[in-house]
Amino acid sequence: MVLSADSDDDEEQRPPTEDEKQTLRKVAGPVSWSGYMLCFVEAANNASYYGVTGVFTNFIQRPLPKGGNGWGAPPKGTQQSAGALGMGLQTAQALTVLFTFLSYCTPLLGGYLADTKLGRYKACWYGVLIGFFSHVLLVIAAIPSVIKEGHAIAPFVIGMITLAFASGFIRPTIAPLIADQCTVKRAYVKTLGTGEKVIVDPNATVERMLLLYYWASNLGDFFSIATSYAEKLNGFWLAYLLPGIVYLLTPACMIWAKPRIVMYPPGGSCVADASKVVSLVYKEAKGIHATDEHWEAVKPSVMMESGKYDAVASHHKPGWISWDDSFVAEVKTTMKALRVFALMPIWYLADGGTNSILTSMAGSMTTNGLPNDLLSNFNPISTVVAIPIYNWILYPGLRRRGINFSLIQRMSCGYFIGAILNATAAIIQWQVYETSPCGYQASECDIGTGVSPLSAWLLIVPYWLQPLGGIMISVSSYEIAYTMTPPRMKGTVMAVIFFTYAISQAIVEIASPAFKDPHLIWPL
Repeated sequence: MVLSADSDDDEEQRPPTEDEKQTLRKVAGPVSWSGYMLCFVEAANNASYYGVTGVFTNFIQRPLPKGGNGWGAPPKGTQQSAGALGMGLQTAQALTVLFTFLSYCTPLLGGYLADTKLGRYKACWYGVLIGFFSHVLLVIAAIPSVIKEGHAIAPFVIGMITLAFASGFIRPTIAPLIADQCTVKRAYVKTLGTGEKVIVDPNATVERMLLLYYWASNLGDFFSIATSYAEKLNGFWLAYLLPGIVYLLTPACMIWAKPRIVMYPPGGSCVADASKVVSLVYKEAKGIHATDEHWEAVKPSVMMESGKYDAVASHHKPGWISWDDSFVAEVKTTMKALRVFALMPIWYLADGGTNSILTSMAGSMTTNGLPNDLLSNFNPISTVVAIPIYNWILYPGLRRRGINFSLIQRMSCGYFIGAILNATAAIIQWQVYETSPCGYQASECDIGTGVSPLSAWLLIVPYWLQPLGGIMISVSSYEIAYTMTPPRMKGTVMAVIFFTYAISQAIVEIASPAFKDPHLIWPL
């Protein structure tokens, strides 16, 4: 449960004893208004981001529909889907994966600059400004006359790239900025109205705030429902204009929040110092398998005692060794956290890595007027429904029963769900092939209705399973990145999480030439 700020009794806010740490239930503290406002920033940003990206596949893959209004919308009462450029599924898959790769690779730059030079708030502002420019370009690309004259590809691609860089500055900064607003700095004992004694825990509070961040992020995803119908009923110019209008809420919220939020200054050479420490450790270990002794050996005090300090310093500029012993311990903890992220590219292959294939599959099924790219919105719907269950029922219920559902256990459970959802998607694709008028050439079928009699609504199942695992994996990884890293490196480590998604997209990009009939069962 969340405790209200007014209910806190200052006289009772004492640290828990060792016995109480083992026996009392841990609960989250209150969430500040500034934290809620920053979550709203994330919701508005994601509404605009997914509002435009949700219609990318149709815009690239499919041509202007025959008999349509010339703006990309198909004629009413048909099974056709919206389209504009007509460049095919492989090109659509390649461009959307390239965009996604950049969106999750550029956070390394944004996170580094936020930690070392700009600070999280200012870096986020840079992303907001770049994002505004990208939305303008996308609207220009979707103007009907620009599409008809064949000039849409240039502003569209430039708009995609700039939107990716905007995301690169916003993604690694907004989640740590929200967690920075945590109102509980140390654990203390609290007696609830029921008489139960609990521990108000900083980690539980950060967990709740990051769940709230993830919930707000997916709440913004709902806006792609509006853009899916906009492209279907009117055309792409409206589908790109509406997210641009919503995006204007982002700078307004940032301005309101600035005087009310906790902001930490950039850490200067913190990231560079961490790189130096890691390089010395690996040099000491003569490889990447470092032990506690190797970490201990690069502490300045130990190097002074062993005589290595002067030897190391003599090979570099004066002041090269600018860290202390405690910083080495922090970097060691950070490296342990990074190991947890090694398997995340595998998860992201299941969670969105093949969404373009699922969107195309929906276009090969009976839609009865349903936009084929609308079904992907059941991912955020599932998230918005599931997070309150996880937050208010599952996790607290396990704590009440003394079950420690650790972050690693949550992530393991999420990977198991990912295996189930991919198997489900592959079975549906197989059945589409078996029932399509064109058999195993179902993606571009012109025989009869051109689609399988199977309802596109079947794809709700994989889209619903994606966030059930994603909540356990993504939110747990955010919590690890925030709680196990030095204060001035959180943006960079958060960026590493997003970079694992970029790695998964690189894998998809390499395999994209095979994403065509009759082989679509295998990527799923």
